[in-house]
Amino acid sequence: MIMSFYTIATHLRSSVERYRNYRRAVRELSALDDRQLCDIGLVRSRIEEVARGALH
Repeated sequence: MIMSFYTIATHLRSSVERYRNYRRAVRELSALDDRQLCDIGLVRSRIEEVARGALH
């Protein structure tokens, strides 16, 4: 099955948007200090994992 240009473009745009949201979440969580992270039940070493999970 051949995907149309529109389908490919839509998929690409969606992928880019998910990646931007992931990077924004990582940036915002990384800006918090360790006490703030602890208050929300998060440790710094799990920021990327949590940001990935928030997008799925």
